[in-house]
Formats: sequence, C-alpha cells, structure tokens
Amino acid sequence: MAGSSVQGLGVAQPSAERRGRPDLEKGHPLPLLIAIVAALLAALAYVAFSIHEDVAATGTRITTYLPYILLFVALTIALGFEFVNGFHDTANAVATVIYTHAMPPGVAVVWSGFFNFLGVLVSSGAVAFGIVSLLPVELILQVGSGAGFAMVFALLIAAILWNLGTWALGLPASSSHTLIGSIIGVGAANALMHGRSGTSGVDWSKATEIGWSLLLSPLVGFLAAGALLLTLRTLVKNPALYAEPDAKAPPPLWIRGLLIATCTGVSFAHGSNDGQKGMGLIMLILIGTVPTAYALNRALPDSSVAQFRQTSEAASKVVAAKAAGYDIIGDPRPAVTAYVAAQKVDGGTYPSLSVLIRQIGESVERYGSLAQVPAEAVGNTRNDMYLASEAIRFLMKDKESELSPAEAGTLKAYKGHLDEATRFIPTWVKVAVAVALGLGTMVGWKRIVVTVGERIGKTHLTYAQGASAELVAATTIAAADLYGLPVSTTHVLSSGVAGTMAANRSGLQFGTLRALALAWLLTLPVAMLLAGTLYVLFSKLF
Repeated sequence: MAGSSVQGLGVAQPSAERRGRPDLEKGHPLPLLIAIVAALLAALAYVAFSIHEDVAATGTRITTYLPYILLFVALTIALGFEFVNGFHDTANAVATVIYTHAMPPGVAVVWSGFFNFLGVLVSSGAVAFGIVSLLPVELILQVGSGAGFAMVFALLIAAILWNLGTWALGLPASSSHTLIGSIIGVGAANALMHGRSGTSGVDWSKATEIGWSLLLSPLVGFLAAGALLLTLRTLVKNPALYAEPDAKAPPPLWIRGLLIATCTGVSFAHGSNDGQKGMGLIMLILIGTVPTAYALNRALPDSSVAQFRQTSEAASKVVAAKAAGYDIIGDPRPAVTAYVAAQKVDGGTYPSLSVLIRQIGESVERYGSLAQVPAEAVGNTRNDMYLASEAIRFLMKDKESELSPAEAGTLKAYKGHLDEATRFIPTWVKVAVAVALGLGTMVGWKRIVVTVGERIGKTHLTYAQGASAELVAATTIAAADLYGLPVSTTHVLSSGVAGTMAANRSGLQFGTLRALALAWLLTLPVAMLLAGTLYVLFSKLF
C-alpha cells in the first residue's frame, strides 16, 4: 500500500493499481447535472405554489410579504440540510455495490437517490416529531417569534457546517448525531440565557432514549455484520463470495442481485429515517410563519370532532380525579408548561391540566371542526393541544403518577386525537424533502465512499462482506424507523464493514478507525457549541 495520507488525517491510502479497485473518476454527464439543477428549481417552485394554495384555502388576506420571505429563506436552509445530508450519507448505501462492482458508480448513486426519494415519501412521520420533542417547550410554543426563528436557523446551520466539514475530510460522521447535538446546544443556550441551568433546557429522557439508539447502533452494526458473515461462511461454501472482486469481471448474477437488493434496502431505509428529521423542522417553520394554514390539521373530517369530544371528556375525568377536587383560578397554561419543562408534578399540575383539557374540548366543540377555527385562535388552540399532549406523554411515563392500565389507555386515546390534529405532514413537504435528499445523494459521494470502501479494512471488500454490512444496516434502520428512533445510518454501515473485516481476519486500518472515533466523539460537543453560539447570536439579531 502506498504511504500517502488522506485529507491530512494520516490514514494510509490503498494503491489505485489494485485490480479490484473501481474506477471512481467518471463524473456525472452534463445532462444529468442539468437535470439535477432543474429538479431542485422545480421543487422550490412546487413549494412556493403549495404554500400559496394552502394559505389561499384558509381565506387569509396577505397584507405583507415579509413573513413569506423569511419563510422562503428558512425552508431553503432546511432543504439545504437534507441535500447535504444526502451526499454526506450516500456512501452508506453505494460503497459496497461500487467496491464489489455490482453497479457502476454513476448508476449506483442515481439508483440510491431514487430509493432515498421513495423512502421519504412513504415514511410515517414518527421520527420527525420525535426530533421536535427534544426542543425546549417554550421555544416550540413561540416558534413564530424571533427566538423561534433563531432556534431553527441555529440548529440547521450548525448541522450543515459540521456535515460539510466532516464530508470535506472524507469522514462518515452521523447527520443524526449532529442534529441531536445542535438541538441540545440550542436548548442549553436558551436555558442559560434565561438564568436557568443549561441542563434544564433539554428533554433528557427523550435525549437519553435517542442517545442510546445512537450509541448502540454502531455496536449492533459491528457485531451483527460480523456474525452474519461467519454464518454465511459456514452455510455457503462458494469461494467467489469471499475473494477480492475483479474489476474486469462482473460478479455472478445471484450475488449481484443480493448486493443490489441490500443497497436498495439501505437507500430506502435511509430516506425513510433521515428524511423525517428535516420534515419535523420544516413543520415548525410553517407553524411559526403561517399558522392559519399549518398549525392545525384542517384535513381532518368533521366526524372526528365527535370522537375527540368523547376522548376529551374521558381524559378530563381521569385528570380531574387525580387533582383530588382542587381547581385553579386563572390561566392553566403556565403550570402545565412548567411541568412539561421540568417533568416534576406539583400541586398545580393536575388541576391545571384538567382545566386545559376541558378548555380544549370546549373550543373544538364550539368551532365544530378544526377547519372552522378562526385565524386569530389557531395558534393558541394548537399550542394548547401540544401542551396537553406533551404533559400526558410525561405523565404516562412517570411511575409516580400511578395511572391504572384503564386510565393510561384513556389518556393514550386522547393524546392520539391531539397528535392527529397537530402532528401532520402535508404531502408537498414530503415531496420537497424527498427531492432534496434524493438529489443530494447523487452528488459529492466520492470522498466518503472511498473511506468506507478502502480505508476501514486492510483488504478489498468482498461480496459477502458487502452484503452482510448492508443487510444489517437496512434491517437496523428499518427497525428504528418502526419505533420512531433516529439512528445513524453512517454509524451502522461503517461499523458493519469494520465488523466483517474483523470477523474475516482481514485486518483493520486503525488510523481510519481512530479518525472515525474522533469524529464520532467530537460530533456532539462541536454541534452543541456551534448551535448554542449561533442561537445566542441570532437571538440578538431577530
């Protein structure tokens, strides 16, 4: 192997003359590049048209275009994050098919981009709102204010900067990890700016849940991919599976089919999981700038009001019973907000939540349907629903609340109706994110593909190693999507490749592994520092 270093990291680079190394020098043809730019412009035009139609449907008169200019800038940054996420994470899906010659590089990235696109379109939205739940409740409730925009801009720009930096160094760092760090940084900075402890600005129970998924996913990738390779070696004795591929000879048809299938699965799962992170932030932006159109799900049928009334009355009785007959005078929201922020029940928690639930039910019944809620009441109604939903979520997790199974079921049903009214994603948002992520996948892929394909193990990636790593990555990400957890595709795949190299006794390039470990360790604190600093700066500007 040659002794040249890679991007200043001191990682040994395998010789370009190795017979199995694919030709990565072919760039995208000009027509494809033109098509990518045209698709991005078309997506932005589609976004503008959809917002115009949605706002017009509410009957709102536009008196100033300033909020819409700010909205366009914010949406462009959010879609830019997904575009960068696309080319930063392309290697997760295509490195194995490229280095086993199952697909030419140009075809592989277009194929991956298309299935990333499809993955976003069919995603559930659970991950999107899991990310949003990490944000400080007071900022979510005032997302249309200067502080709300400072929050969104700070965490998106910080995530983009770190992603671009690690991409430039060819390091497959985690976009999910970066975004979580940015959110924690904004929460901590907001708390410190208001004279509270920095740790009080974060939902640590949710952060811990997500942190465990991010921490364990590389370990799962390493062990599961290594175990799968060993199992394969025991069951399938075909020597071609475990030999270095020849660049001049395509793989056997069945092996190629398996590798393409795993590449497709990872691409689809990546789109389904990672695409949702941008969706949740875009919905916050829309709620803050045009609440009349996006704060409440106006597409819900009128028949849902009757069901909402029933679950609301049942939930109110459960919470009122916990209030032990006490009532409150005045606004119940501060006490409920304090509980959601601190997650500590005090004497005013149950009485205040009971009143809030009752007021929400009365409002919905008075208007008849969410589509009939007047413009001036939309923001408050949405905030009340969000507050009640979050308070119920924490109460159901709090062992001290001592909810019986029947009471927990009643509150869960009510929370489901609240979330149905407030946690929705319009089709055009999914399409816009799908286009940004899918097209991003088709550009800028080479740097990290080379790292995954050449600089983790000391030998060339074999067919069996590529298939094992990809299969484990696709399965892990799909499972995380099912449970609404944002895992890192990058961590799972790159650790999976390392696991197959270790299981095969191929040797590991510890210089690369050290660089990867350093990037993984630095991602959280750097993203927190970047986002926190930007939030303080933007808070003074807005």
